[in-house]
Amino acid sequence: MQALRPFATVLAAGAVLLAAGCGSDDGDTASDGGGDLGAVAISGQSFPEATLVATMYEQLLDAKGYDASVQLVDTRDVYMADGQFPGSIQVVPEYVGGVVDYLNARANGPDAASLTTNDPAASIEAAQPLLEDAGITLLEPSEATDQNAFFVTQDYADSNGLTTLSDLEGSSVVLAAAPDCAGRSDCEAGLTDVYGIDITKILPLGFASDQTYQSVIKDESQLGLTSTTDGTLADQGLVLLEDDQGIQPAQNLVPAVDSAWAADNQEAVDALNELMAALDTEKLTELNGRVSVDREEPAAVAEDFLSEAGLI
Repeated sequence: MQALRPFATVLAAGAVLLAAGCGSDDGDTASDGGGDLGAVAISGQSFPEATLVATMYEQLLDAKGYDASVQLVDTRDVYMADGQFPGSIQVVPEYVGGVVDYLNARANGPDAASLTTNDPAASIEAAQPLLEDAGITLLEPSEATDQNAFFVTQDYADSNGLTTLSDLEGSSVVLAAAPDCAGRSDCEAGLTDVYGIDITKILPLGFASDQTYQSVIKDESQLGLTSTTDGTLADQGLVLLEDDQGIQPAQNLVPAVDSAWAADNQEAVDALNELMAALDTEKLTELNGRVSVDREEPAAVAEDFLSEAGLI
């Protein structure tokens, strides 16, 4: 979330949080591999989707015979610190654009030309020198993608015949979004320059925040900022508009692994690639909804999915 998502709230760096509901902390998990293949440390950012995906990693690797554990942190800077990942941490659930942009900025400065496009394979290929220098390998990206996205009410979409952002061309709208949306090519600037939408005002109410949802529901704004895997929209009468002209960089789920560890653990690499192949955006959104809306435990949701997919 870019942090994983560019607009996600950044919490105080360094505050380490244990992942809620992770498989090895729960006696009900199906993981019973025994740890014969060694310990695997998994980290990542602490927000609901990352917790769910990290729990999938943990249960999957446990079932393959590893002794996996998860420790989530507030920001990417924490687990990317020297000696953490790669090093004491072997596996991180990542997003293509987020990790590529991070490595690019770290190596070439915050104003470096972007290496990411809306094509995950091309973005990874462009970042190969940076990945090799960092000792990180990105495995096969999933079809599941957690990109920034824009929503309207279902009523507004129906009344105006909207399914894509292009359908808003020439329209004047108020946008509820994060404060840094202004001038960004994947937010206000892209909506204006690429889609021809007249953004009359930006209300800085946050990324996928309750204030942003309520602003759109109450017609204070017509367009709101969230992610493609937001599992709460349908229950609120909200709907995403397709980014049909591709202003969002690829943010496909992808396992980032310690390259040296991966070379000695092909079974784990294969298992993680199989998991990525089993997920798509629709399924990830459904699973997120079970956690965020239905309040199910991430460990139970992860185990259900892995079992149904035949992965454990």
